[in-house]
Amino acid sequence: MRWWTRGSKWGPAAADEMSEAAAQVHKPLAGQREPGLAGRIMANRRVQAGGGFLFVLVLASALTLPWTLDDASRMYFDHQDPGRSRAAPAASLEMAFGADPLGRSVLARCLLGGAMSLGIGISAALISVVLGVSVGLVSGYCGGWIDAALMRFVDILYGLPYILLVILIQVAFDAQRPWNVVVLVGAIGLVSWLTMARVVRGQVLSLRAQPFIEAARAAGLPALRIFRRHLLPNLVGPVIVYATLLVPQAILQESFLSFLGVGIQRPIPTWGAMAAEGIPEALNQVYSRWWLLVFPCTLLGLTLLCLNFLGDGLRDVLDPRSSTRI
Repeated sequence: MRWWTRGSKWGPAAADEMSEAAAQVHKPLAGQREPGLAGRIMANRRVQAGGGFLFVLVLASALTLPWTLDDASRMYFDHQDPGRSRAAPAASLEMAFGADPLGRSVLARCLLGGAMSLGIGISAALISVVLGVSVGLVSGYCGGWIDAALMRFVDILYGLPYILLVILIQVAFDAQRPWNVVVLVGAIGLVSWLTMARVVRGQVLSLRAQPFIEAARAAGLPALRIFRRHLLPNLVGPVIVYATLLVPQAILQESFLSFLGVGIQRPIPTWGAMAAEGIPEALNQVYSRWWLLVFPCTLLGLTLLCLNFLGDGLRDVLDPRSSTRI
């Protein structure tokens, strides 16, 4: 049975016209070019939302460093202001978030804590990327017993709790101020590269079977040149996407460790340490100082949310298998 009749508006000719019209919709206008990679990234709504908040936070933290560092250093009695100890939020910029028990501005501590948390997260993510990409490249390209040995080592590390590993690394290096920040960054980076190694290994296994890699190996090119000229350029997209997801993971780990008291030590503030200090103040049954807990936790939650937005947006643009490009 034919699905169209003579004289009907439906038929093969009409279908061809609809296909041509649909093709014209996606065809760029004369004189216009397809947007480049940077244009597609900036046009993504998730990147706009997440990146905009993070840009404002980083800019505010950087511009206010002289004020926040001076305020954070007031931890001894001769620098305290008893008159504004635990002061509630007021209509001034310095006291917009209130004051802590030592009279220090909570806004200044939140800004400095944001700079510390973002710096630790980005630095730990870079260490994880370097380790994960290196192990994944070697494992996926070499194969055989090297691949099996490296993946079994990764499986063993997966079975160990990361908090225990971080504490052991800190104890092994006997981290004291000011080196405790460096040791904490290294410890988080050393336990966060496992998933990156598996992601890179899977990508390399799929690329190794491609004709251009087989041709390069048949031509006798050294492995380092194949890595640099053929494998790494094809891994940039997935690595960038997963690296943006490593940053919030590292920030959350640092905040949790600081909450437990094994992270950054006083007087340097982080959002996790401020939350740990604010819980007994906020839960005080006589008078709740809620601002000591709410503001650092809110900034931490918003930052993690925006970093995930940024990672999802970059995945939409850079991952060719993604079907939700904006």
